[in-house]
Amino acid sequence: MSSRSSSSRSFATSEANERPDYDPELQAIADYVLNYQVASDEAWETARYCLMDTLGCGLLALRFPECTKHLGPIVEGTVVPFGARVPGTSLRLDPVKAAWDIGCIIRWLDYNDTWLAAEWGHPSDNLGGILAVADHLSQQRAAQGEAPLVIRDVLNAMIMAHEIQGVLALENSFNRVGLDHVVLVKVASTAVAAKLMGANREQMLSALSHAWVDGQSLRTYRHAPNAGSRKSWAAGDATSRGVRLADIALRGEMGIPSALSAPQWGFYDVLFSHANKDLSLKPEADRRLRFQREFGSYVMENILFKISFPAEFHAQTACEAAVTLHPQVKDRLAEIDKIVLTTHDSAIRIISKTGALANPADRDHCLQYMTAVPLIFGTLTAEHYEDSFHVAHPLIDELRSKMVVDESSEYSAAYHDPEKRSIANAVQVFFTDGTSTDNVAVEYPVGHRRRREEGMPLLVDKFERHLATRFPAGRCDQIAQLCSEQAVLEAMPVHKFMDLWMI
Repeated sequence: MSSRSSSSRSFATSEANERPDYDPELQAIADYVLNYQVASDEAWETARYCLMDTLGCGLLALRFPECTKHLGPIVEGTVVPFGARVPGTSLRLDPVKAAWDIGCIIRWLDYNDTWLAAEWGHPSDNLGGILAVADHLSQQRAAQGEAPLVIRDVLNAMIMAHEIQGVLALENSFNRVGLDHVVLVKVASTAVAAKLMGANREQMLSALSHAWVDGQSLRTYRHAPNAGSRKSWAAGDATSRGVRLADIALRGEMGIPSALSAPQWGFYDVLFSHANKDLSLKPEADRRLRFQREFGSYVMENILFKISFPAEFHAQTACEAAVTLHPQVKDRLAEIDKIVLTTHDSAIRIISKTGALANPADRDHCLQYMTAVPLIFGTLTAEHYEDSFHVAHPLIDELRSKMVVDESSEYSAAYHDPEKRSIANAVQVFFTDGTSTDNVAVEYPVGHRRRREEGMPLLVDKFERHLATRFPAGRCDQIAQLCSEQAVLEAMPVHKFMDLWMI
């Protein structure tokens, strides 16, 4: 019996151990955060509005016990020197847990800002890590007689975190391989937290490499049949992890230079190898992040605000169309034969669903539910997703059963067009007697850049309503006045600003 000699084997028995330079994608992020100077007045002003809106959304979430049960120290009674504060509470926590808590309340009601492209997400989720680190460091520096961080530092970090998350989302679809968009929250939060902590370039690169090496969250908790409340705290978890990884790197932990590109073991080969398979790219390009533009301040300038409804963003214009139709249908609800929803491809992939809806998180990601409620009631609030409300109004599910969802190729194309970035929906109601309403189409929600002039006064109203859910009138007026003055707000020490948000 013959045997093949070992010298005839074609496979390698060892690996070349030549440590490479950091992946160029990591270097691009690091150099942007460390060197870029934000010169756009529009970005600075929009960041101020974003800070207001994001914190207001967090305050509103404090009304819901399913959210507040997650808040507080891991070990009850823990005392943290210069602990970071959680707005609307009396909590003072270490920056990692504070980032988790702030991120949790920000995202809980699906009411903060949105970015839509090949990947979706909510860049203001990064404020959890930014604010926790900035508050802790500002207190610490002030106590040591050093210059504290100011709100301009927070706004600068927000602009950069928005840019990192948003630019990476433009042409890189993590959802196509089942990964959740909070991977981008983790990466962006890691970068800006490291900068706030004083990272040099090597420390910044180390931190970023660890963010990509982490196992990434699966999207299953956002989709049928598993949609649930984890989607409301996933971003808090990610921004908190960003703070932790930045801290690890600042302690001198070595980086992983080819975290993205290492053959077989890197992020691309393990988790991203088929992400762009629908884009007809050459095989060697399939596994790399694609950059449509250089980092600047584009994302903050074009960010989408959820002003009118606490609803997944792809449904915002459907909700607006339904509110418009409410006067025509409110007295004829029993006569409805069919409701036609015309929408775009991403809305169909993410939020179009039939069957029983198990919980509030399931309902605020259901296009049909979010359209039925304002058709019936003329509005949509966070309370409309609660179990008690759903059970009390069986007409909602009755209308859902009469809905037909159609995709418009024009809507889908305009959604992906960088010059338009529309999020169009249309609603038309047909009655049993053969009559129908108008087909009400809305291309751009009120929170879109194209509707900024109309939207910003409404955003301020939303902010003031949310302040009033937590603070007495005098404090509300004080905070609102401060936030209305760009220069005054930017110059305020972070820890003094946070004092105003405590109870």
